Amino acid sequence: MITCYLKYVIDMHKIPEFEEYARRWIPIVNRMGGTHHGYFLPHEGASNIAYALFSFPSLAAYETYRNQMADDAECVATLELEQKNRSIISYERSFMRPVLD
Repeated sequence: MITCYLKYVIDMHKIPEFEEYARRWIPIVNRMGGTHHGYFLPHEGASNIAYALFSFPSLAAYETYRNQMADDAECVATLELEQKNRSIISYERSFMRPVLD
């Protein structure tokens, strides 16, 4: 299993727009073979940092998901919405593997 860890710098004045973006991605990732662990929005502390975590069985499965995104109407619509809203300033993507009991 591989977990994608995303750290977003978001526009603190567009948190509702980012939340809509986040809510759209959760079912998309799940539908396309992943397990979304949720988005985590600012509450206390930094007001412009958000996180997301989702897992795929392997890096190859994640790459398949990434390739399928370009042809998926729901993915394209969600990406276009963010281009319009511009709630994300930047993001970092890392891949981690869990240590489970």
